[in-house]
Amino acid sequence: MKVTIEVDCTPTEARAFMGLPDMEPLQAEVMAEIQRRVMQALALTDPQQLLRNWVPWGAQGLEAFQSLMRAASGAGGSSKNESSDSKSTPSS
Repeated sequence: MKVTIEVDCTPTEARAFMGLPDMEPLQAEVMAEIQRRVMQALALTDPQQLLRNWVPWGAQGLEAFQSLMRAASGAGGSSKNESSDSKSTPSS
């Protein structure tokens, strides 16, 4: 024997029928507080300070990092012109 019961109600009606508390006012209050805090933090944000935090070493540090990466990859001081000149010279 198979019995099927279909209930057509909204989620709010289902929560009330099961005796669960209505959390909508609390959720609205919490979301309003989160929004207030985020907007306050954005108002105090200084773009220049953010850039300093993201790139703390500045331009000189960036150049030093690039030269370190070049040295590590084996392309230390050679340029394309030097390598193409050595390839174009005929070998005897």
